[in-house]
Amino acid sequence: MDERLAIVGSGSIACGLSATAARHGGGPVLLLVRSQAAAERARIAIERTLSRLNAEVDPERVRITTEPGALAEATFVVEAVIEDHAVKAGLLAQLDAILDPKAILATTTSSLSIERLAQASGRPAKFLGLHVFNPVTKMRLVELVFPRTAGEDTRRRALALCETFEKTPVEVPDMPGFVVNRLLFPYLFSAVRLLEETGMDPADVDTCMRLGAGHPLGPLALLDLIGLDVAIAIGETIGETIPPRIEQLVADGALGRKRRRGFHVS
Repeated sequence: MDERLAIVGSGSIACGLSATAARHGGGPVLLLVRSQAAAERARIAIERTLSRLNAEVDPERVRITTEPGALAEATFVVEAVIEDHAVKAGLLAQLDAILDPKAILATTTSSLSIERLAQASGRPAKFLGLHVFNPVTKMRLVELVFPRTAGEDTRRRALALCETFEKTPVEVPDMPGFVVNRLLFPYLFSAVRLLEETGMDPADVDTCMRLGAGHPLGPLALLDLIGLDVAIAIGETIGETIPPRIEQLVADGALGRKRRRGFHVS
């Protein structure tokens, strides 16, 4: 890989991207996290992911830091923090002040406006949406979203990064939810409403869709994987009414698989 890659965040997407980069990239990848506690959690997650993949990769290829200044030499930085425009915009502006003018900034947002984030980044010609899917090490698709200001160099380097990671990039329009989530979430929320109307067991609903429609995961298990708090954020962005059952679960602290409690208990 020609780029000096850095990733910002400590959640499943950031750790999954880091493991993917460690497995496929040429040089070490830098992971910026907020705290030492987050660094320890990220290290464990990356080591577990590489172990599950039976990848003969030294986890130390992912260098974890809590110092933003360590990113100064990075040439391609991927932001993967909470799905909130204000949080992302503030972080992107901070990164812009650190990075070389030729460095590219990307966001893994699954639903927010790329045009707005591009302007907030301070480098609209060197910005893009790089929407990967969880689990990052297994899911092949990357939705690439370019603002109108993106230069040809940005497009070329983004495509090259996807090729390095053995992903399939598809350029999609800058619209709420892009393609996958715009089509997916009405279906997922309809499964929750069915649950509310019928009182069915979540496992039975998931079994129906796995065996009847050939889906690898049922809709309720998929919501748990995505994170119910993230599902609310995406639903609000694309203009879908949030089912009360999801709102209640989140209010109770049941966020899905990351808290081991959602529609299913793991």
